[in-house]
Formats: sequence, structure tokens, C-alpha cells
Amino acid sequence: MKFLLRLTLPLLLLGPSAHAIVIRHDQPDARYRVDTQTIPVLVDLPDEGHGTLIAPRWVITAAHAVGMMQSMPEEHFVIIHGTKRAVSRIVVYPDYPASRDAWRALFKQVKTARPDAFVHQYMAAMAAMHDIALLELAEPVNDVTPMPIDRGHARVGMVATLYGAGATGTDLTGAADNASHRTRLRRAQDRLTRTDGAWLRYVFDCSANAPPLSGATAGGDSGGPVTIDVDGRTYLAGVIHGLDGTAEEVKDIVQQMQDGTFRMGICGQQFAAARVGFYAEWIDQTIAGH
Repeated sequence: MKFLLRLTLPLLLLGPSAHAIVIRHDQPDARYRVDTQTIPVLVDLPDEGHGTLIAPRWVITAAHAVGMMQSMPEEHFVIIHGTKRAVSRIVVYPDYPASRDAWRALFKQVKTARPDAFVHQYMAAMAAMHDIALLELAEPVNDVTPMPIDRGHARVGMVATLYGAGATGTDLTGAADNASHRTRLRRAQDRLTRTDGAWLRYVFDCSANAPPLSGATAGGDSGGPVTIDVDGRTYLAGVIHGLDGTAEEVKDIVQQMQDGTFRMGICGQQFAAARVGFYAEWIDQTIAGH
């Protein structure tokens, strides 16, 4: 998840900025880079962040990634398959605005809060967060076949692929706070560690048993796709949210944030993506016009 304050922590766990791909230092960057033709359904938002085309006139993305679009009518567009497409409507999950405001209030105190107290509030805020949004396009996309959403195939242990064209770095350096949030498209592969409820979770694993191209998200990729392959077909399983963690991990991150030692995108960090299957009914109803 991404933290919301454009400070350090907020950017990492769940904020209105976005995430990208941090790679392993023992793998060449060229192995992570992919051409946009690899995933033509990938959507670029106006400033940073991504989405995925799931129907001819519909894009799914993270709610926190569309804040600028909502406040700036001139940014009501996306880029799909190299073409600018007008956005006619932005639909965020109904309870997102309230949870966003609570999240912002929480992270205003991240620099001074007692880590153990902060963790308790963080876990409650994460449980209440539904970081998902749909963009309706003014015209249908006829030159790209939409990606089907996953409705229950995702399982713990599956290798998922995540895509992003934002900031990058390695597990040794992490992603610098001032790194560009729009770079080359990369993809990484991580095993899913949790697939129930509203979130998919995965870990940047650098062990001998990890996928060779394991990686992490960083600034610039929020809203991007997390895909799985089932019986030869690719499904959209998740929407990139940002850094997450167990209670102890979040407590350590808060402490590191306060003493200035935190790095985003190192081995062992856990990340979260909105689980698309959890929102399938809302997605269907919104697209149907209900």
C-alpha cells in the first residue's frame, strides 16, 4: 500500500503518489525491461501511475492514483497503446474518500508517533481502505483487447507478474526519494503470500528459492497491473497499491522513518495490491450502469 503523505512513509505504504519496479542487484536491468507491446492493456495516467483496460470503455486503477485527475479537468485523459484517450468519468469506490481522509490524518503524525501505537491505527486504517477506482472512457478502445479480471483463481504460492514504468533501483540501494517517477517499463515476478479479503500480498524475495526476476514497487507505478496466468490465459488479479507489512514490520518501518534509515524496495519487504476478485461485483455493476 502506499502511505498518503508524500513524505517518506506515506509514499511507501499508501499515498497519492505511485510505485515502480526495484530490481535485484544480481540480475541485469535488461532482463526486467519489457516493451509496451508485451502488455498493450497497460494504461499510463497523465502524470504518473498506471491502470489496466478491462473493458472497451473501462480502465481500472488505484483510487489514490487519480487524485490529480479529479481536481484537474485538463488531465481527464489516459494513454493506451500509444494513443491519448479522453476520460468521461472517474468512479472511486464509495467509501474511499472517507478512508483516504482518515489515512491522511494518521500519517500526519508518523514522524512523532510511538511506533507501537501507530501500528495499531495503521492496521485498522488498512482494513478500512478500498483503494480502487474505475475510469470510463469517452470512446471505446477498438485496437486493444481488454484483459479479463480474475474472479477467484489467485492462490498463495502462485507467481504473479507486476508492471511499472516509474522509479527504479536495486535491493541494495532501494529507490531514491527523488528518482524520476516515469522511466522505462519493467516487470517483476513475485509469489503471492496472501489472496483473501480485499488485498493481495507479495514479498520482495531475494532468496535462492525466489523467482529470478523478483522485485518491488516504488514511486510511479500505483494502479498498475498484477497479473496471473491460468491455463494459458492471463488475468488481472490485483491493482498495485504499495508497501505493506505485518505489525512488527510496520513498527520497524516507522522507527526507520523516524531515525532516517528507511529504504524503499529492499529484500524482505511486503507489498499489497487491491484484489480485483474482491471487487468483481462492484466492477460489474458500475460497468453495467447500476
